[in-house]
Amino acid sequence: MIKKVLLFAFLILSIALNAQKAQRIGYIDMEYILENLPEYNEAQAKINDKATTWQKNIEQKQQEIEALKTALNNEKALLTEELIIEKEEDIQILEIDLKKLQVAYFGINGDLFFLRQQLVKPIQDLVYNSVQDIATKRKYDFVLDKSSSLIMLYTNKAYDISDIVITGITRAKKTAVANKKRNKKNSNTKNEPKVINEETQKKLSDRELKQAALKKKIEEKKAAQLKKREELKAAIEAKRQQRIKEIEDAKKAKENN
Repeated sequence: MIKKVLLFAFLILSIALNAQKAQRIGYIDMEYILENLPEYNEAQAKINDKATTWQKNIEQKQQEIEALKTALNNEKALLTEELIIEKEEDIQILEIDLKKLQVAYFGINGDLFFLRQQLVKPIQDLVYNSVQDIATKRKYDFVLDKSSSLIMLYTNKAYDISDIVITGITRAKKTAVANKKRNKKNSNTKNEPKVINEETQKKLSDRELKQAALKKKIEEKKAAQLKKREELKAAIEAKRQQRIKEIEDAKKAKENN
């Protein structure tokens, strides 16, 4: 709420200080733009498929734990105290693993977060770059996002540049494809120099590096989580063995007395 107030105050102050200059303000609807980009819809479908698979995996493990709890309750009358403790600790290990898995999938820095970063962020960056390009060329002083947390009580459709952004992105993609075909054709011509778009190549290289770094970070995160999980299992197992030993020692001491 404070951010909204500060933003409106900034806009009013800017307009007041530059009253002699006509302000050009436009706005976009980010949700509308993304929904009209095939790449975003494909990325969202992949994310939903993964999230559904992970959720099913979690639900399956929950059912397995509940089944073990039910079986233990039904068998308690027939089991020794040592076996009951052992089974309870086994269930405890599974419950801890399940919580770890939920965090690994859907936590703040979980797999879902990294998947969104990998698939959606490049598309969002594409939109932001297009907005900046249009704002610069058309000399807009401000471009607001209608779908953000900023409250816009009234909007005039005449100042909506969402379709212009979509058109700009589509045109840029077509140009990139045309340049790629032209470069490929020129590379196959012996007597003609090879055409290289250095800026485009740099962007592609930067994107590949970012994707590689993100992939490495995900792998390192999974390895660290696996290590912690194994350490936790080992600690619980050691505790269980110690408990069993204490029970056996107590039983022997009672028999000797």
